[in-house]
Amino acid sequence: MFMDTFNLEPIGVIHTPYGQKFAVPRQPGLAAAVACEIELLPPYCDPQACIGLEGFSHIHVIFIFDKVEVDKFRPMIRPPRLGGNEKVGLFASRSPFRPSRLGLSVLKLEKVENRNGKTVLHVLGADMVDGTPILDIKPYIPFVDALPDAVGGFALEPPKLKQVAFTSEADALITKLKLDKASLIDILAQDPRPAYKGTEDDKPYFALLMGYNIKFTVSGEIVTVLDVLPAETATQQ
Repeated sequence: MFMDTFNLEPIGVIHTPYGQKFAVPRQPGLAAAVACEIELLPPYCDPQACIGLEGFSHIHVIFIFDKVEVDKFRPMIRPPRLGGNEKVGLFASRSPFRPSRLGLSVLKLEKVENRNGKTVLHVLGADMVDGTPILDIKPYIPFVDALPDAVGGFALEPPKLKQVAFTSEADALITKLKLDKASLIDILAQDPRPAYKGTEDDKPYFALLMGYNIKFTVSGEIVTVLDVLPAETATQQ
């Protein structure tokens, strides 16, 4: 039996608005307008390593779910798409609770920047917690990677988005703090609550986004942002 182990060294780290797993989009590209940065680390930050990459509109990003603890192999999981009730095989899902903890996302590449001798990739639509280690980057090649006849199993359509509203107090704080309101809408429209939650839910939730605790509720098809609190504010989900 093949039992070799491998030590993988991160080539970089991604900077995103997501301060915790809660509220991270469940798939890449769902919050498509959210800007993130991949900072390459020495020696991989050599600008020569990315020559030619700007010719591609999208990239494959291989990363590790470093915030996930996998104590043992579980062959069945409950994907959020099925409401958190029905089980499927682990390898029929994109669950982060994988034996290798490896993740793969396709992200839109906006530009490659040489910043003080280091290479920074500006990307859109990441689905990773801030500080996630990046293991590799490869260009997305449409004639190979785009498969128009592919079948999506139980995930045939994108999730339905909710409307996002703001109280006047929350709106004023977002303006005062110069937070990216459009990105907040993009993120919260995904409804980050656990999949088993119903449409009527009076419980307040807190998402650590953009360095602040965003307090919100969900009623029917509307997510309402109630307040913007300091990141260190103690909260309970």
